[in-house]
Amino acid sequence: MQPDLIVAIDQGTTGTTVLLVDGARTVRGRGYQEFPQIYPRPGEVEHDPEAIWASVLGALGQALAGVDTRRIAALGITNQRETTLLWEREGGRPVANAIVWQDRRTAPFCAALKAAGHEAAVRERTGLVLDPYFSGTKIRWLLDNVAGLRARAEAGAIAFGTVDTFLIWRLTGGQRHVTDATNASRTLLYDLRAGAFTDELCGLLGVPRALLPEVGPSAGTLGHTRGVPGLPDGIPIAGLAGDQQAALFGQDCTDPGDAKCTFGTGAFLLMNIGPEPRLSTRGLLTTVAWRLEAGPAQRTAYALEGSAFVAGALVQWLRDGLGIIAAAPEIEPLARSVPDSGGVTIVPALTGLGAPHWRSEARGLISGITRGTTRAHIARAALEAIALQNADLVTAMQADAGRPINNLRVDGGAAANDLLMQIQADLLGVQIFRPEMVESTALGAAKLAALGVGLAPVDKGGETLRMRIFAPTMSAETRAAHLARWADAVGRA
Repeated sequence: MQPDLIVAIDQGTTGTTVLLVDGARTVRGRGYQEFPQIYPRPGEVEHDPEAIWASVLGALGQALAGVDTRRIAALGITNQRETTLLWEREGGRPVANAIVWQDRRTAPFCAALKAAGHEAAVRERTGLVLDPYFSGTKIRWLLDNVAGLRARAEAGAIAFGTVDTFLIWRLTGGQRHVTDATNASRTLLYDLRAGAFTDELCGLLGVPRALLPEVGPSAGTLGHTRGVPGLPDGIPIAGLAGDQQAALFGQDCTDPGDAKCTFGTGAFLLMNIGPEPRLSTRGLLTTVAWRLEAGPAQRTAYALEGSAFVAGALVQWLRDGLGIIAAAPEIEPLARSVPDSGGVTIVPALTGLGAPHWRSEARGLISGITRGTTRAHIARAALEAIALQNADLVTAMQADAGRPINNLRVDGGAAANDLLMQIQADLLGVQIFRPEMVESTALGAAKLAALGVGLAPVDKGGETLRMRIFAPTMSAETRAAHLARWADAVGRA
């Protein structure tokens, strides 16, 4: 029997999804299991590592029910990025709860590093900003706040990993301590140009090198399963990438200028910028998109990344805060009932403004209201606001990259809204491609794993036949007027 199926583990912030995918990108099995969120104090978010592992095993069991596991050719992993775990090398017991990417407890340390003048050098080396979002300062916090942990770490008794590394440790029975370049590039410890963790960055953050995993490829053999309930031993773990990079690969954004946007609670927009990292001067991050092995050589692609804090959350606010709609799907027919927003502009700075503005003090604003304004105009303005935030990100990306985007591929829950996708195409002036399979993150992990074991890829051109394409119809003059009105409103938010 020739193995022909890929297991894709998508370990997310609130739960784990496992897909069983065949060579035609058809889902043959599916599992999902949630796990609890832990909020010790305001601004702090934790996960129990054992609950994460249990969710993976539970979702695996669901996805593989009734499957002949001899058909599994490889396993791919994609994960919530930056979430930080430490565990004992002897026995694999976690020494504390995981500190989640959303956690803000290291803000004072980040502020101290900025005040000491380190941010420019860190940005030059890592492509990132000094922010509690990233893993490095979380490691330091654990070492300084769990009794005796720093000494044990310096002695080599403790292992660090983001969620991918922890899962590979467990999936291989403790045989492999490894991450990939996409996750490594989110730690503040990884030099983009050197392609490695560096002593200088570790020293700045107070992180012992002995903690750190090996950095492997995003597609290539990273280990083999051992002792996993429901899985045979020896299955290669051959694909690995952080969730946003996996979605970029899953959306076939493999050429410079290709871009994707995930429309979730917020919006994550990444643009492939090719084999050389380019640092942003406009408030974006530079990150590894993937690192592929080709025999003894390695090929790395980089991406610019920007995120808007509020996308689908704006629709939720219209539902829960204002009562304009009773359910999220109602926003599309309501917004379609008017030809435009009637001059209403919403700036959804409900938690400040993210990239490229980075104004934490900004607050939400609704402008242009008249006696003729209806809830339909506000609904339409909300969809426009989501699209206009992305227009700002794309403008910054194009300027930083020195080239236009080729098109924009989309995924995530809000991407199902046809009107939003048409508005996005109009305001960007580019085609929007929405795939038939919207689980692009898990698909990216599956594609990387297939590549890692040498399975033939699905033809990229043929994939377009399975997409809905939204072409821009708005005139350049109308687009310019929208963007000018938006810029004015953002300046007053």
